[in-house]
Parts: sequence; structure tokens; C-alpha cells
Amino acid sequence: MASHNPPPKKQGTKSDDGGMATFLRAEKLTQIAFILPVAVFVGWALGAMLDKWLHQNWIYLVGIILGSVAGFIQIFRLVASTGKDVK
Repeated sequence: MASHNPPPKKQGTKSDDGGMATFLRAEKLTQIAFILPVAVFVGWALGAMLDKWLHQNWIYLVGIILGSVAGFIQIFRLVASTGKDVK
């Protein structure tokens, strides 16, 4: 019984994954909705823990700011890499 092997694809042609490539690009872009809130929350949580440990009440603000900056940097990296993937 012979196995079915599809013909090899020519180089230089765009491969058609049947929608999987589109799904992966969409999944990558939906990460944007989660990156910023999670980064801000982590910054706030770490700042609040440092506030309690060091008996201060302002470090959580620094955590929120640093979390926001980290989230925006990650979003810019994700969008830049997505732009390179799309042809």
C-alpha cells in the first residue's frame, strides 16, 4: 500500500497553511490585550510588597509606572515582530 506524499512546494511561493498561519497571527495580536494589564498588576503587586516590607507608602506608584513602561515596551516588540511576519 503506497503512502500519499504531497508534491514538494516550490521555493519562493507563499505556503498556504489553510488558516493556521492566520490563526497564529491573530493569537499573537490578542496577547496585546493581556500584556499591559498584567504588567501593571505585577508592578503594583511588587511595589505593594516592597511598601509593606520597607514600611513605606509610595513604592507601589513606582511599581505601577515601571510595570506600565515594561508593558508598553513588550507591546511595541510584539507589534514590530508581527509586522515582519506578515507579507
